[in-house]
Amino acid sequence: MDGNFGGTMEIRLAGCDTAIFLDLPRHVCAWRVFKRAVSYYGETRPDLADGCPERIDLPFLKWVWDFPKRSRPTVVQRLERVADRVKIVTLRSDREKEKFLASLQLPKNGNQH
Repeated sequence: MDGNFGGTMEIRLAGCDTAIFLDLPRHVCAWRVFKRAVSYYGETRPDLADGCPERIDLPFLKWVWDFPKRSRPTVVQRLERVADRVKIVTLRSDREKEKFLASLQLPKNGNQH
């Protein structure tokens, strides 16, 4: 399940066997927020519910920029607390993400070994 909603993180972690933490650099996250806002300005992105048009504002950009110092330590602590029963995968770059996704692909012969 996707999301960065701290109030429900324990509930979501209780119901999963694997958690993937996209721990990307702040400049990458901020750039992607800006790019997404420009690309979908005034429209609803395909991954959002109808009636939720894309927008960007200074408080949200500040939240993204401050995430590494303000929120990341809490996320890491919460993940550490469940690491004995939940597989934690931390990905810090697009390269790591692509490598991880490729590792999930079925072999070309279709067998799952």
